[in-house]
Amino acid sequence: MNRILTIGAIGALLLAGAGSAVRAEAAAKDVKAGVYKVEPYHTQINFTVSHFGLSNFSGVVTGASGSLTLDPAKPENAKLDVSVDAATVLTTVQKLTDELKDPEWLDAAKYPKASFVSTKVTPTGANEATIAGELTLHGVTKPLTLKAHFVGAGVNPIDKAYTVGFEGTGVIKRTDFGVSKYAPMIGDEVHVTINAAFELQQ
Repeated sequence: MNRILTIGAIGALLLAGAGSAVRAEAAAKDVKAGVYKVEPYHTQINFTVSHFGLSNFSGVVTGASGSLTLDPAKPENAKLDVSVDAATVLTTVQKLTDELKDPEWLDAAKYPKASFVSTKVTPTGANEATIAGELTLHGVTKPLTLKAHFVGAGVNPIDKAYTVGFEGTGVIKRTDFGVSKYAPMIGDEVHVTINAAFELQQ
């Protein structure tokens, strides 16, 4: 449910992938350096929790905003600062969707934003990196490390914006952030997958 991050967002950082082919126009080594803005329509945070140990249940959070600064020659210097709108949480069950916005869960009225700010980026492979940072959720800030994968870069054929994309994954312990209803029957560990797109600004 995070930044939910993201979540992560995030990642942006795998630009270490010099020479690797990607699905869009550019190889990782050719990604343009600069300041990027979150493209909110194609950025989402998917979260999954255990449902009484009987099945896994998933939802999504959208409403992302923020920025990414990167240089493929120095991926370790990348900076990520993103947030999502807690009120956009969505599941396949309308009653649950409504409840997740309530004070006993995300308390979206009091804490409308969840945010992630990177503190350290460590390339771990041609198209991979870990992103350490601070996640603020439900009014609580805790460290979070995301695993990031570079998906591709190129000009979006629809809006003509130069875009880079990443996938980030991580695990959040929701009780650490004061979201403890039904824990541990409803899983305490929230598995997060962040699909993020960023458009070059300068």
